[in-house]
Amino acid sequence: MKILVTGAAGFIGFHLVRALCDKGETVFGIDNINDYYPVSLKYARLAECGIAEREIVQGHVVKSSSFLDYRFCRIDICDKPKLDELFAREKFDVVVNLAAQAGVRYSIENPYAYIESNIVGFLNILEASRINKVKHLVYASSSSVYGGNTKTPFSETDRVDNQVSIYAATKKSNELMANVYSKLYHLPTTGLRFFTVYGPWGRPDMSPFLFMDAIFHDRPIKVFNNGNMLRDFTYIDDIIEGVTRIINVIPDNDVPASVYNIGNQTPTRLMDYIECIERATGKEAKKEFLPMQPGDVYQTYADSSALDSATGFTPNTSLQEGINKTCDWFIGFFNL
Repeated sequence: MKILVTGAAGFIGFHLVRALCDKGETVFGIDNINDYYPVSLKYARLAECGIAEREIVQGHVVKSSSFLDYRFCRIDICDKPKLDELFAREKFDVVVNLAAQAGVRYSIENPYAYIESNIVGFLNILEASRINKVKHLVYASSSSVYGGNTKTPFSETDRVDNQVSIYAATKKSNELMANVYSKLYHLPTTGLRFFTVYGPWGRPDMSPFLFMDAIFHDRPIKVFNNGNMLRDFTYIDDIIEGVTRIINVIPDNDVPASVYNIGNQTPTRLMDYIECIERATGKEAKKEFLPMQPGDVYQTYADSSALDSATGFTPNTSLQEGINKTCDWFIGFFNL
C-alpha cells in the first residue's frame, strides 16, 4: 500500500511516518516547512526519518537514509499544479492529510493563513484524491469543532455549530467538504477529531513545551482562566495507533464518510496537569494567572467509543506517564 502523509515534518505527521515505515508501508511525505514555529525542529524531525536538510530543495524528491520505502518532497498543498502532478505520478492508495495551519490563538491574529491552508489546501487534496481514485482519504479534524458545547463527553453525534475560533471553523468546514465529496463522488473519507495531542517532538506553541521550557529556565508559566480549564490530553503514541488502525477501516456505506474522536476520555484540570509537569521536571512552576484567551474553550472531553468499535483500540496512556516521556525527550533534545 502506498500512503501519502501531508504535514510530514509536523508533530503528528513525523510520528505517523515513522510508525508506517516500521510497519513496512511505502510512504511519501510532503510538507511546506513553514515558519509558524522554528523550522529547526521540523528539519530535526525530518532528519530522524533519514531526510537530510541539505538535500531538501523545493520540488525535489529525497530518499530516506533510514527507511527503504520512504521518500519526501517539499510541497505546499496550496500549490495545486505541483500537488496534481505528484498525485498523477505516484498513484497513492491512501492519503493522510495532516497539513494545516495549526493553533487556535494564532487564528485570531492571522485568519487568512487558515483559510488558505485549511480550506483551499484541503480542497486541493480532495480534488486530487477524487481525480486519482484514492481508496481512502483520512484527514485531521479537531476537538475544537465542539466549540462551546456544554454536554460531556463530546460525542460524534453532538451538534457542532458553535465554534469559537477561525481554526475550529476551518476544521468543521473540512468535515463538511469531505462529506460532500463522499456523497457526490463516493470518495471514502474519514475525519479524526484529535483531542489535545502531546508528547516528544511536540509543537513549541503548545503547553507541554511552553511549560517545560519556562520551568527549566525559571520563568513564570502563563495559566489562563486562572487555571479553571479542563483538557483531554492524549499522548502521541495513542493518536498514532488510532490513525494507523483507522487507515484500514474504509467507509463503505451509501455516503462513505466517517468521523471519529481520538481522545483519552479523561479530562484533567489545568492545575493537576501542571502538577504532573512539576513532578516530571522536579521543579515547582512560577505561575502567572491570566483570564481566558479569545478562542479558548473551558473544557474538552472525548467519547472515543466509536473509535473502539471500529478499531478495537482506545487511547489509554496515563497523563503522568506521557508527561514523563515528554520531559525525558525535552531534556535530551535541549541538553538540559
